Amino acid sequence: MRGVGAAAVGVVAVVTICGCAAGGEPDAKSAATMSDAAAPDPVVASTEPEYLPGPEGALDRLADEKGWAVQDSTLYASASAFVSDICESLPVSARESSSRPQWLAESGNLDGDGKAMLQAGMPNLCPEWVPALKAAVSGNYERWYTSGTFKVVASPAPWSAGSEGEPGIAPGTYRTKGDLADCYWERTSKSGDILDNQFATSAQSITVSIRSGDGQFTSKSCGVWKPVK
Repeated sequence: MRGVGAAAVGVVAVVTICGCAAGGEPDAKSAATMSDAAAPDPVVASTEPEYLPGPEGALDRLADEKGWAVQDSTLYASASAFVSDICESLPVSARESSSRPQWLAESGNLDGDGKAMLQAGMPNLCPEWVPALKAAVSGNYERWYTSGTFKVVASPAPWSAGSEGEPGIAPGTYRTKGDLADCYWERTSKSGDILDNQFATSAQSITVSIRSGDGQFTSKSCGVWKPVK
């Protein structure tokens, strides 16, 4: 019996020694195996863009799918940022000098992919302005006029500061109201001859009828001319 016990102790000692290097420390191979088993799997970052919930995210997703790009990426980070800004600007921007469809059409907001983004986003982000957008896109909207010289044409095209030539004005009757001071206007022929003109030192309302045969209409310091309905 004493011999069997001694043999058993010897086996345990051999097993223990085989798992350790000199000095009782685990050998390098065993340590590496244990380290590999404990290391977590590497995290792979997702390359899919993330979109906000709601109509903003839906618009940004659609813009990415269609390849739409904002005109000024330094000003707008996304399609929804562009449309949201237009929705906020419509009630206030140049409201004294331009009708709402006119401002949309002539401020450059429909250029490039702007029209597509506004048509896709405004019904959800500011549906109350959709009629103004439709009028701007169609070109059939009320035009207001401030100081300048305007070429008389049957159907004026949208005009902005970067457009060539003179902006157009359709024949018809126009009126300006307010505290008018030193207002001067004139109707001229195509050759530049004055057909009618007026200088008003002070006035509250002035009405002018522009005829189809006129060449130009010029206004200086007369406020805003609006079509008489």
